[in-house]
Amino acid sequence: MEAVVGLLVMLLGVSHGVETYCDGRQDGAQCYGALGGTVVLQLMDNASEIFGYQWQKNKTITILRGRKDKIVSNEMKDRSVFTPSNGTFRINNLNRTDGAEYTLQTFDSKGTVLEQRTLQLSIQAPVSSVRLESECLSQGEMRVSCSSEGADSPQYSWTLDGHTLTDAQLLSGNNETNNITLKQDVSGRLVCSVRNHISNVSKEEKISTCGFIFINCTLPNGTNISQWVFSANNTLCIDPTTTPTMITDITASPVVLAGVLSALVILLMVGVAVVCRQRKKQNNKPKEEDDQELTYADVKIVQRPGRQMHQKAEMEVEYGQVKFSGRPQQTTEMEVEYGQVKFSGRPRKTVQPKEDECVYAKVCNSR
Repeated sequence: MEAVVGLLVMLLGVSHGVETYCDGRQDGAQCYGALGGTVVLQLMDNASEIFGYQWQKNKTITILRGRKDKIVSNEMKDRSVFTPSNGTFRINNLNRTDGAEYTLQTFDSKGTVLEQRTLQLSIQAPVSSVRLESECLSQGEMRVSCSSEGADSPQYSWTLDGHTLTDAQLLSGNNETNNITLKQDVSGRLVCSVRNHISNVSKEEKISTCGFIFINCTLPNGTNISQWVFSANNTLCIDPTTTPTMITDITASPVVLAGVLSALVILLMVGVAVVCRQRKKQNNKPKEEDDQELTYADVKIVQRPGRQMHQKAEMEVEYGQVKFSGRPQQTTEMEVEYGQVKFSGRPRKTVQPKEDECVYAKVCNSR
């Protein structure tokens, strides 16, 4: 009981200050007032131009009676005001019993009815608050419910990122129901609006997908798989063709994959070039001169018989070393020609052989 009283007090607090206006000069007008609020009804243009008038509730209770600019009676004078100059009837602190059919009759000086019009006044509780609740279903769908408190005859509408929800985004329900089911790939700023004839309140919530992705691939055994699966537990396709549905799910696009593959190819080519260059440098690097060859020249002077040399001289012969930069692949035969022979050592005395003397040179290679 305390909860009901608290809700009523809350509704009255929300309704206080809500004022509506309705033009009742047309027969059959439908007017609305907020529970606990105020309604202004336009009954006529100017009462001073009308000889006599009366306004009845449900054709049985006379609420207002007047003649020209004079008010004869007002049964709601404790919470209403009638202004003859502009023909408006203002009712404050509306309650449920104020909702009814009202009839206005005008008379001439003889008491003949000149005109009769009716209006229907409905009293509604305004929307006090709106609540959104969402939950993920087994296949990645999202069910969202929108509820309001206190509102009479609430009407619902949905928008996503400022645009009305379409059938392509809805798995069930429609844009005018309070319970809808969104498809697996729907995300964004979801707004539920609840309104009636006297109020309009909205509730906004940022929603994301439930972590499902759509896979479409063919397994090695030829089985084709095309369905929604939870991305964190997906083992059906190692490299599936997917349609990303999670905002937080990082799925590489074809452009990104192409860029990564290009970078890998470039890095591979650079690595191969570096390895080839290093190998080429190693092949061209001279080998250490770890082998040395010594060439000895043994020179003898032989005198032909029957002739003597004009001058004897001692000759010193020194061995000269000859170095080769590399080890020869095969034994090279050395040819000895006649001519001048130079020595690294300085002979004490140079002897020029005569024409009939021969000089033999014996060349030895020693490693």
